[in-house]
Amino acid sequence: MGFDICNIFHGLKPMLVMMVVQFSFAGVNVFYKLAINDGMSMRVMVAYRYIFATVVIGPIAFFVERNIRPKLTWMVVFQAFLCGLFGGTLVQNLYVASLHLTSATFASAMCNLIPAVTFIMAMACGLEKLGIRHTGGKAKVLGTLIGIGGAMLLTFYKGIEIKIWSTDALHIHNSQGGGHTIDSSNRLWGAFLALCSCLSFSTWLIIQTKMSARYPCCMSSTILMCSMGAIQATVYALCVDQDMALWKLGWNIRLLSVSFSGVMGSGLTVALIAWCVNVRGPVFVSVFNPLMLVLVAIAGAVLLDERLHLGTILGAALIVFGLYMVLWGKANEMKRLTQLVPAKSSPLDQSPGLIEVVITPSSPSSTAHSDNRNATSTTTTRKIDQNNTEITSSHNFEKSESREISKSEFDDSEEGEEVSSAFTVMR
Repeated sequence: MGFDICNIFHGLKPMLVMMVVQFSFAGVNVFYKLAINDGMSMRVMVAYRYIFATVVIGPIAFFVERNIRPKLTWMVVFQAFLCGLFGGTLVQNLYVASLHLTSATFASAMCNLIPAVTFIMAMACGLEKLGIRHTGGKAKVLGTLIGIGGAMLLTFYKGIEIKIWSTDALHIHNSQGGGHTIDSSNRLWGAFLALCSCLSFSTWLIIQTKMSARYPCCMSSTILMCSMGAIQATVYALCVDQDMALWKLGWNIRLLSVSFSGVMGSGLTVALIAWCVNVRGPVFVSVFNPLMLVLVAIAGAVLLDERLHLGTILGAALIVFGLYMVLWGKANEMKRLTQLVPAKSSPLDQSPGLIEVVITPSSPSSTAHSDNRNATSTTTTRKIDQNNTEITSSHNFEKSESREISKSEFDDSEEGEEVSSAFTVMR
């Protein structure tokens, strides 16, 4: 019974990890909005986020990957600079500006356009094929169009207000007081900034793919990106917000926001996502993204007093539906490209516990063995079960064109033959 519970927990571990990741991302969105409502500078908040991430995660990455870290080249540094720019400074400043003009729910819904935007950019750069003749390609195109339509509905249609239970004691209002209302101009500019944030994030994904090929250490590359992002965001914030009073952190919501977003949003979640991608693949990780939207919508109505409208719900639903269509199309395409045709085998080949032993005639000398390497030879294949009982024995003729490497050689007492290097255990 205990063993079954352990197996069940082990199978649910990736799902639980991704739920923790989405709860962390939802918390980052809520803390962002709380810090903005408290009067904190958006640019200073982004700079502190990457500073905290670099300081906290940097020593961990140094010790964990100290023996497997490849050589740091100038090309890797340049790619890290671009990753810090597009995946750090630009994307976060654009996103926080969109969050300031709209709401946490609105900005989170627009983030689900990233797979569709990435597909369009990758296709424009020649990294992705349209594949409209296949089902996967049609699903990706249709999902992209549905996602864009949902974003337009989210932007231009407001609809009736949907009232959700809220707790006034937890609200942190802005200087205007009352519930947070989005006017038409703010909604339009917020949607534009959120779309630019998606474009920046998609550009980072393409650059990160190139960087990972040269520098495969996940945590070290993350710290390189975070450190570059910290330098860029700090320089940008100092140029715009020159008042040093804006940089002061006390024991308040500002310190909690930047520390949580830095350690969790840019540190721990990256490692958890990398683990899940390695275990279950990128599609499995992506399907949990809409969970953040649901959590942010609930938290925004309960904690931030955000007014939820019908247009927001319908637009977000279309974006999520388009997201899943793009992901399903991509998974279908990958399955079609990587699917192997199963080889026909006999019932004996599928039996567990069988060992296939390939026996080739021994050569009088190593020289003769080398001369006859490309000649036609007789091969005897025997299948032996776990009780050392021979089940089948077949003789075939094959032309050996590849180099043979013998792992173990010994004389057979009956036939004077040597066993070659292939021992295939069928389980």
